[in-house]
Amino acid sequence: MPLLPRRHKRRQWSRWNTVEEDAQVLGVARTLTSATRLMDVMRLLRPEDGISVSFTVNPGSVFADGLEDYFTGLGASVLSWREARRRSFDLAVACAVHPSMRRLDAPLVVMPHGAGYNRLVTESTGDAAAPAGLSRRELTRWGRVLPAAIGVSHEDQIARLARTCPQAVPVARLIGDYCWDRIEQSVPRRDLYRSKLGVGHGRRLVVINSTWSAHSLLGQCPDLPLKLVTALPADEFAVALVLHPNVWARHSRDRVHLRLAAAMDAGLLVLPPEEGWRAAVIASDWVVGDHGSTTFYSAALHRVLLLAATGLDELDPASPTAAFSRAAPRLDPDGDLLEQLLTAAEKHTPEEVQDPVDRQLAARGEAGRRHQEVMYPFLGHRNVTLPRHHPGPDPVPEPSPERHLGPTTFDVTGTVLPDDSVAVRRWPVVAHHHEEARGFYAVSDQETHEIWRATAAVLARTVIDAELGPEDWLRHHIQHPNSGLDVAVTALADDRCLLLLRRGDLLLEAHAPRPFGSPRPQLDPLLLGAAVTVWLNAARTAEELSRGLLIRTGTRVTRVAFTAQP
Repeated sequence: MPLLPRRHKRRQWSRWNTVEEDAQVLGVARTLTSATRLMDVMRLLRPEDGISVSFTVNPGSVFADGLEDYFTGLGASVLSWREARRRSFDLAVACAVHPSMRRLDAPLVVMPHGAGYNRLVTESTGDAAAPAGLSRRELTRWGRVLPAAIGVSHEDQIARLARTCPQAVPVARLIGDYCWDRIEQSVPRRDLYRSKLGVGHGRRLVVINSTWSAHSLLGQCPDLPLKLVTALPADEFAVALVLHPNVWARHSRDRVHLRLAAAMDAGLLVLPPEEGWRAAVIASDWVVGDHGSTTFYSAALHRVLLLAATGLDELDPASPTAAFSRAAPRLDPDGDLLEQLLTAAEKHTPEEVQDPVDRQLAARGEAGRRHQEVMYPFLGHRNVTLPRHHPGPDPVPEPSPERHLGPTTFDVTGTVLPDDSVAVRRWPVVAHHHEEARGFYAVSDQETHEIWRATAAVLARTVIDAELGPEDWLRHHIQHPNSGLDVAVTALADDRCLLLLRRGDLLLEAHAPRPFGSPRPQLDPLLLGAAVTVWLNAARTAEELSRGLLIRTGTRVTRVAFTAQP
């Protein structure tokens, strides 16, 4: 064990305190990534044990933008770096080490802020062979080891530390990965997380993950989010994007959102950098990623993986993440993306990357207790003792993705099957990013692009409580002299629509019956209009619709009943 500070007399209980907080702990962050991991760790220091926690930002990182606002937004106690240096603490905890932390008057415990220690960052370490967090330059000063304890998630990292900074090995401690334990504990909430991401009704979720740097997915394939979200049928797939917090900090939220605007118009969900990525990974079916920790944790969850970038040029070759990048299957960003996803699912063998995963994540399920066993002894001189009960990992929060209105124009294909059901596929259409139609266009009343409205075969009003009455709205658009519409639809309720067919000037009311034991169905007016158009294009009659229609979108089946106008 590291040398502990000498015993101090118990601090006098402040006149202003409602509860006693004798032990003072400082959380030290350099980046948003390290700050979010720090918040995980600090929840293991229980306030009922008399522990007060403050936070400070260790200056100097190019990725420090917005850090103080992050802590303040959580309601945490925040000290300036200058104030933190002037005060004494019983313990300082950091999830990213820097030599300037030696100026703190506290024993320092450092831990990883991702899945282990993997990335070579020569700019900060001055070492082309040692990954950030295990380098001599970060961990020592004038030959003296700065941290009182160095947390590792696997014994393999201690062996690597012995090569990069051997004098630090005596203070290395196996603590596991509390972030992973929280992810694993949260798996039973998969349906909840999927619901919050809008991934129900048979849709499957593809999560795109990009770390930072030119070697990342976004650095190598900046258009991949847009290409992927427009390459997948929208009724069968949802696409969510997880970006490393350093991307947001370096390039600003405004510019990141602007870069992603077209993809978000097509339906891309964007997880904010503070939280939500863990829930998205749990909710996912596929993960398209790179060498970032999010992709690695996805492998540990046995998700179907495809790497669009490997990052091998900036990884420690001896790290498990480098081995993972060498072993994981690849995605060709210029190939048929849908076909590659389906093929990857068919050939999915988690065993391909099991060895590097096992070499990175040890002591699974024990990380909470191991973290406490490292931190609490530094507080013993304040009469703070290790809690008797094992701290179970908390489930991760529900995701709150950032999203736009979503697609307002679809490129539609479909066919009438032998059982008279209609199989429909809809691809989002984005202005200036659409070259050739697969079938016909279906647009919603929210579409503002004149070309799509003028060339559409289907127009649907999605607003239920609108200014113009449903029948008047339908006739206005179908009978317009410049209209090329075959079908116009307006929503009447979540499960009811009114349709007007140009052929025969037929007005129909449609509703989706609720099967026994099933939730109340949703009837998308744009999907309904597309399905009816496919039916009519197959030389089926409008009168035959009186028998009802079965609409298939992937594995989802929606039964629709029609009533003609008297």
